[in-house]
Amino acid sequence: MGEQNSLRDEVRAVIATRRGEFAAQCDAWLYGHDPAFTALLAERGLIGITWPREVGGRAAGAVDRLVVTEELLRAGAPVAAHWIADRQIGPAILRYGTPELQREFLPQIAAGEVTFCLGMSESESGSDLAAVRTKAVPVEGGYRITGRKIWTSNAHRSTHAYVLARVPGGEDKHDGLTEFVVDLSTPGIEVRPILDLAGEHHFNETIFDDVFVPSDRVIGAEGNGWRQVTEQLSFERGGVERVLSTYPVLETLLRANRPRPQHASQTGTLVARLHALRGMAVGVAAAVDAGEAPIRRAAMLKYLGTSFEADLVEYGRTVLGSTPRPGRGEADRIVAEGIRRSPGGTLRGGTTEVLLGILARNDGEPQADDELSRLVDEAVADLSRADKPADTVEVWARASGLGWPGAAVAEPAGGGGGDFSDLVTIVRGLARRGLAAPVAESALAA
Repeated sequence: MGEQNSLRDEVRAVIATRRGEFAAQCDAWLYGHDPAFTALLAERGLIGITWPREVGGRAAGAVDRLVVTEELLRAGAPVAAHWIADRQIGPAILRYGTPELQREFLPQIAAGEVTFCLGMSESESGSDLAAVRTKAVPVEGGYRITGRKIWTSNAHRSTHAYVLARVPGGEDKHDGLTEFVVDLSTPGIEVRPILDLAGEHHFNETIFDDVFVPSDRVIGAEGNGWRQVTEQLSFERGGVERVLSTYPVLETLLRANRPRPQHASQTGTLVARLHALRGMAVGVAAAVDAGEAPIRRAAMLKYLGTSFEADLVEYGRTVLGSTPRPGRGEADRIVAEGIRRSPGGTLRGGTTEVLLGILARNDGEPQADDELSRLVDEAVADLSRADKPADTVEVWARASGLGWPGAAVAEPAGGGGGDFSDLVTIVRGLARRGLAAPVAESALAA
């Protein structure tokens, strides 16, 4: 703990040196693209800290990395230039890449010299990665990739792309998927901007037209991409950016003393939820440190975190008491920014529907208690109706009446006993019925 406190102080000191040069913003990990700030973090050894020292890391743990990212996101610091490479691509290369691939890319990522965008989503496949159509045809010395990727954030500023493509062969839609590292300066690549409704540009469509990629740029084994990418998504969904993307709204309002006494209950509820979600993020990081790929726990964090981030923006709107106007002060600026950017949270890293599907499946993880699962299903069956959406207040009243927020909480502490698997069973049962209630947050807060 002392080492992590020291690391936290180190990050805060770096932020302090640049405090006057950037304004805190929501979704800083997507919109805050500042190569100079990335270079500063690289000089201090704060990128790729979980990697071995021989490839530019600090041999620290995932919980240590959480400390670093938490401080950066709370400050709304401009970290987009290295975020994808540090969070996702580096760990994928470290886990599955050849030693040559690791030696080539990991030190450059840690130095802030190589930047990545994600080439996963396609307009035809939506959130179903197994429906990817981009093709990788084997040729002498490598592959020829042809296809289109969409929502490739910051592709126009990146040096490389991670690309998920399909090699020929296999009958199942999961067969043949392969992960590639692609140099964006290669002939045949076109990056087209996609502006959002506010005219901001970080999205792109990236087109690959018979692009040659050497065989040594494959991450892992050819055709093993589905298993690899589902594990990799744990890094994407399980980070604190799924909780803190709109945190600057809360920070700014509190610093400006904008919340009034009538907002105390709402403020306290949000802070309690934040603490619970942060505890979940620490749990995901600890699981990664233990060598696990916490797919379901990461999906749960992303699902609950997206809801929290949206509620935080609505809280900002309530506290201001009027439509925020960017020219009227810092609080109005940050709330308006949160309103514009928060809808993207329901899509990136998997739609809400995809996440609920993950929570409702077993996928090789420990089986839930069948009897408890049956009881949960029966208890909420009447709340899941095809003719109208379920009322969240009604779902919460039923859940709290049955004592579900006390799941995994010791009886001496006022809970119902049980363990984490009981809590997972309850949340999965609600997910199967398409119902939502803050059961997990309440149990973890307790």
